[in-house]
Amino acid sequence: MTLFMDVHEKVEGLTAEAVGEAHRRDVEVQAAYGVDYQQYWFDEGSGKVFCLVEAPDAEAAARVHREAHGLVADQIVPVRAGS
Repeated sequence: MTLFMDVHEKVEGLTAEAVGEAHRRDVEVQAAYGVDYQQYWFDEGSGKVFCLVEAPDAEAAARVHREAHGLVADQIVPVRAGS
């Protein structure tokens, strides 16, 4: 499994409640694709959202978003945790 950071550049009408609901939907769908959406960060002012996800590949991570709520990331970048 690979760790990815996905980036949503401009989610229109972003609110804390909306991003929380989208994450909840991801968690409901993720097991079907062998994915684990672990954490997210967001900025309501800019509409940016960042999601930390462990997945077999970037496409599996994207499939979860697509099926769960349709908000597909603009970028999905493999990352490694630092100390």
